[in-house]
Amino acid sequence: MNLIIELEASENMDSLRISEIFHEMAVFSELLEESPFKSRAYEKAARIIENLGDEILEIAQRGELTKVDGIGEKIASKIKEIIETGELESRNKMLLSIPDGVLEMLKIPSLGPKRVRGLWKDYGISSVASLKLVCDRHGLAKIPGYGAKMERNILAGIAMLRKNAGKWLLSEAWEFASDIAKSIGSWDEVESVKVAGSLRRRKELVKDVDLVVATQNPKAVMKKFVSLPFVERVIQHGDTKSEVILDSGIQCDLRAVSPSEYPFALHHFTGSKEHNLKMRSIAKDSGMKLNEYGIFKGSSKKALPCKDEAEIFKTLSLDYIPPELREDMGEIEAASHGALPKLIEEDDLKGVLHVHSNYSDGVNSISELKYESERLGYEYLLICDHSKSLAIANGMDEKDVVRQHQEIDRLNMGKGGCRVLKGIEADILGDGSVDFDGDMLSAFDIVIASVHSKFKMDKTEMTDRIIRAIENHDVDIIGHPSGRLLLSREPYQIDTRKIIDAASANGKAIEINSHPQRLDLDWRWIMYARKKKVKLAIGVDAHDTFGLSLAKYGIWIARKGWLEKDDVINSMAIKDFLKRYSIK
Repeated sequence: MNLIIELEASENMDSLRISEIFHEMAVFSELLEESPFKSRAYEKAARIIENLGDEILEIAQRGELTKVDGIGEKIASKIKEIIETGELESRNKMLLSIPDGVLEMLKIPSLGPKRVRGLWKDYGISSVASLKLVCDRHGLAKIPGYGAKMERNILAGIAMLRKNAGKWLLSEAWEFASDIAKSIGSWDEVESVKVAGSLRRRKELVKDVDLVVATQNPKAVMKKFVSLPFVERVIQHGDTKSEVILDSGIQCDLRAVSPSEYPFALHHFTGSKEHNLKMRSIAKDSGMKLNEYGIFKGSSKKALPCKDEAEIFKTLSLDYIPPELREDMGEIEAASHGALPKLIEEDDLKGVLHVHSNYSDGVNSISELKYESERLGYEYLLICDHSKSLAIANGMDEKDVVRQHQEIDRLNMGKGGCRVLKGIEADILGDGSVDFDGDMLSAFDIVIASVHSKFKMDKTEMTDRIIRAIENHDVDIIGHPSGRLLLSREPYQIDTRKIIDAASANGKAIEINSHPQRLDLDWRWIMYARKKKVKLAIGVDAHDTFGLSLAKYGIWIARKGWLEKDDVINSMAIKDFLKRYSIK
């Protein structure tokens, strides 16, 4: 959640903005110490709205909000007020009661609303700066309920907050870039427009949005660009280059070039810097010069014609290098020898893995998840609710498992459609065991094992802990192996190389978790996993039907890690997947 969103005119209101407002209301309610029932009601409303998507607007228009399970008259009234006015008076009143510095403190990874409220109300700490000063002087170490450990965690959280300042998740930046590129692409003056920079290379975190436009009238394009309704501030306005801050807070840079220069500019501004330097060196060795304006032979000032990026690579006797690989990590050498991988595509994914239902902390029923998986074209769906140790996520006990498996059997009775598989996300306990015994685990088709506790173990202990889980013959996949939450929580200390080696030795798969805050396994280690012939599993870690669509981010990261279709277990057709895991 991005605190604080600006409410917009009602005609621009969509379900995402409405759900964000209710997420905020839940936090504000807790900060102001209102009834805990209120906070839970707001949070529940936010999840319902997220799940319904823009259907909530149609339901509101029909006057049927209270017919939605979980939405009462008070919540319905608030939804209606937001849609009709773009405002929520009760939210605005709450916001006036909370200092800006307190809201900023909520961004510190190790603090939640309850802790922030205590620091603010009990000790008068109302900004990140004042909190850091208190911690630097060890002022929290002696306070009951905080202590030296909490103080260290807060200081680490503040350091992380500052380190990640100005960075955006890949998914967020892509959404902003797609919207603005769509607007620009509709202009008569624009022949082509594409996203460039680290966003096009699918880096997990980006600092800005880069766009390149092909046009014969760059001045007109720049004038329209800086006048777009979602431009909040103009940093620079030139005839061929402009920089702005969008209303989301992200910087967006636009470069306009002629159609003949467009392939070269797109290649150059996609980067990376290291890739570009190596490409220039290759050109130089061939008696040519390469830059953002063209590729020139000898001393000629006339660029060789290249209709697209593929022809640039061809001119240098290289195979086309997909943007995701342009990091100078061996891609140019591979392209010169015809050894580039045939990267996995989004359509290659046949099954959706790691999905939570309302048996644990998911929103939707298994039947609803099955229906949506079928609509998305998947052949199989792996339900992986939390196991019993994770009480905070309503983990399933043995009785819940029996009940769930009976329901799955009933859903699979019909012919055709998406096959529902019986999975579990079992907890890897501190000693490396998992929280169901072997007899129970054997009842599942697939067992994903993940760490959800004791994140502060030292590197050797944590590595050994995960390796013991890998060596458990009932475990099939290691989930989100580093435990990182991008922009929120650092990965725990592990020897990733040893974990991948253990997975290779034991024939176990490692997850690429597609959730935008995880994207874990990191793409840099995916390359090593591929080298060790470890199979990867693209899991969505979905907690509602919308989450099923997150698979594309896992595919993007898989591509960045040089993966081909055959490297990913859920690119297998249903019959091959069932055979691999001996599922009847």
